[in-house]
Amino acid sequence: MALMPTVIELLARARVDLRMGLPVVLRGKTSAALAIATETTTATRLKDMRALGPLTITLTARRAQTLKARIYDEGLARIPVPDHADLRWVEALANPANDLERPMKGPLNSLRGGNIELNTLAIELVKSARLLPSALMVDLDAAAEFAATYGLTTISHVAAEPLLQQSSPLHRVAAARLPIEAAEAGRLHIFRPEDGNEEHYAIEIGRPDRSQPVLARLHSACFTGDVLGSLKCDCGPQLRGALAQMGEIGAGVLLYLNQEGRGIGLANKMRAYSLQDQGFDTVEANHRLGFEDDERDFRLGASILRDMGFSAVRLLTNNPNKIAMMENTGIKVAERVALKVGENPFNQHYLATKAAKSGHML
Repeated sequence: MALMPTVIELLARARVDLRMGLPVVLRGKTSAALAIATETTTATRLKDMRALGPLTITLTARRAQTLKARIYDEGLARIPVPDHADLRWVEALANPANDLERPMKGPLNSLRGGNIELNTLAIELVKSARLLPSALMVDLDAAAEFAATYGLTTISHVAAEPLLQQSSPLHRVAAARLPIEAAEAGRLHIFRPEDGNEEHYAIEIGRPDRSQPVLARLHSACFTGDVLGSLKCDCGPQLRGALAQMGEIGAGVLLYLNQEGRGIGLANKMRAYSLQDQGFDTVEANHRLGFEDDERDFRLGASILRDMGFSAVRLLTNNPNKIAMMENTGIKVAERVALKVGENPFNQHYLATKAAKSGHML
């Protein structure tokens, strides 16, 4: 029946549930588990989950490395939660905020062997919810009955896994003329993903020739830099510099992708900034949080360009990964146009780290 939620809609519901501190039921081929985001759980829900059976906290390999926990599984570690562990102990494993004050969390005895498909699914879900990548889990026997009794969202691993690995389809919502400082001949296009995540935008300058490579930039949203004028990054100057170049030649497309903090969200970005204040660089901070260097999905930008009728670009970027992504998704990069702006005393180390560890051409 068309009124029933699709798998994509169930995933969107699950993300909201996890952000609100509700558990979700995960079902595999031969197993099932109750999972809740470590970040948003409460002492009461921790107690109730413990009553169902032995608890496990699933961490990414990046976070496990920081905690000196053994990693037996690809990409993650499963740590049994001791009977005496309280909410504070659980939170300390997931959140690195107090790692330097309380470096000893263990001994942590990682599990090994067995099927990890539901643990992997749980990590992917909490990441997509822009939460700390950690989940508390307990095995379930009668999963369908449990979910129905407590009104919980159920996610099938078989149905969900392919969708989580794909880039969500985007649909045009609206477009209108929008004169801006860089160019009076501006037009703003809004694209909405099917998966319920944030909308993405395309700022079109002039009327670019679709048969020629268009001057384009993939710009990830940066509230602190774009809006507040933060000096810790070069995002704001890059945004304004790219639009200015497009305005000067009278044509271009800037894709504004809502992937704050390299895809980890503003809250986690602020956590990373706090770790940087403790002496870690931007990559080390992401790893301590449990994230990879860059969690963004640049395929979204290629999808928007194709929808707008472009097949080739002159790409304004210093990031080689953006060039590779464009080429891999069928958008020809006819030229890389350097965008070196915004260096100041507050972001010199940040820029040096991007060059040294992420290969940025600075």
